[in-house]
Amino acid sequence: MLPMHLSEINLKTDRTNSATKRREEATLKKKSPLQTIGEEQTQNPYTELLVLKAHHDIVRFLVQLDEYRFASAGDDGIVVVWNAQTGEKLLELNGHTQKITAIITFPSLEVCEEKNQLILTASADRTVIVWDCDTGRQVQKVSCFQSTVKCLIVLQRLDIWLSGGNDLCVWNRKLDLLCKTSHLSDTGISALIEIPKNCVVAAVGKELIIFRLVTPTGESLEWDILEIKRLLDHQDNILSLVNINDLSFVTGSHVGEMIIWNILDWTVQARECNFWDPSAQLDTQQEIKLCQKPNDISIHHFTWDEENVFAAVGRGLYVYNLQMKRVIACQKTAHDSSVLHIAKLPNRQLISCSEDGSVRIWELREKQQLAAEPVPTGFFNMWGFGRVNKQASQPVKKQQENATPCSLELIGDLIGHSSSVEMFLYFEDHGLVTCSADHLIILWKNGERESGLRSLKLFQKLEENGDLHLAV
Repeated sequence: MLPMHLSEINLKTDRTNSATKRREEATLKKKSPLQTIGEEQTQNPYTELLVLKAHHDIVRFLVQLDEYRFASAGDDGIVVVWNAQTGEKLLELNGHTQKITAIITFPSLEVCEEKNQLILTASADRTVIVWDCDTGRQVQKVSCFQSTVKCLIVLQRLDIWLSGGNDLCVWNRKLDLLCKTSHLSDTGISALIEIPKNCVVAAVGKELIIFRLVTPTGESLEWDILEIKRLLDHQDNILSLVNINDLSFVTGSHVGEMIIWNILDWTVQARECNFWDPSAQLDTQQEIKLCQKPNDISIHHFTWDEENVFAAVGRGLYVYNLQMKRVIACQKTAHDSSVLHIAKLPNRQLISCSEDGSVRIWELREKQQLAAEPVPTGFFNMWGFGRVNKQASQPVKKQQENATPCSLELIGDLIGHSSSVEMFLYFEDHGLVTCSADHLIILWKNGERESGLRSLKLFQKLEENGDLHLAV
């Protein structure tokens, strides 16, 4: 398969867009201008791409296996293992009868002689399968679930894994059920993370439930899982839950609430949840603008670095500084539709993908003119709700004089998918991998790097054949 240049994909995509879609996009841009970038994307390294075809339904999941392999899965129920360098299809794993709802790797313990790489996949067929992704062999299958497993987590230090559905189950590597909770709710567990003291956090609807694992001891060889606490600070369903460092984890809800929690005592460290607060200064016209779809402010994903939490809020991107406890930069309309996945890259760069089918690269930059362009202190003001009077804004400006206001600048726009881009993986050496509702996977390559590699291979081949010496 020959690489296609980015401009060819742009042309193809433009031709396939219907007139209706163009009119809708034009209307949306009138309401809220979307930042655009021209064809000359000098800072965008991804000028070549490979289109990978194997799935015949929406591809929702990508998981990295090692430095050169990744696996894809989605609504067709199959798992495909790929070579990230060449785009070669290595294995196809068939075993599920319905769509895959979760996928995770299960690395071998360091003390084990066998270093086989395992994958766990959960499906709407109410099964979990363990695969050997080196051979493609189905190691084992669990079919005793009473509901669909929506999330999986591996606790490698204990060599166990947990499945979350309408209940929480704990399993060992041999797929023995060690213990489980009673039925939690019909909503089920949507996300799981590990925290210290043998605890896990489960997102169940609008609640966070802290569970503690009781491991076998000299007195008892039994495992157990105990509910320790329920945190009820969110007003709507929790969509995202991630660890951000050794001290904190963060949650985001359907109505734009972001809460940062202490990882040890589970108290609230900070929050940004002013999205829907009414204001006395709102007039009738502004109240109408406020009544938008909840998806416009849903927090679908987080990423982070040592200083900031990056949040995908509706169609926008927000940078929340952990030390200052406030938003320091934003792009309110980063995409035409909801942002589904984001990732922090080296060199202060951020990548985002959206339901609109686009993948965009951003750079976090320091603003030069502080006084002329103050940064809002929260989500509420950043969306322009309410009128800010000069007297009220003065303390904010003074507070920001000691801060470093930033902006998110668009430096690359990758257009190749014709439908929603569900997520992506970043390989430092092999490029960017995206998956989509158009059933395709695209491997985006650094054009300059690939050109250099091709030249190197050509010289090596000439040298092997003796042609290089003849030419000299």
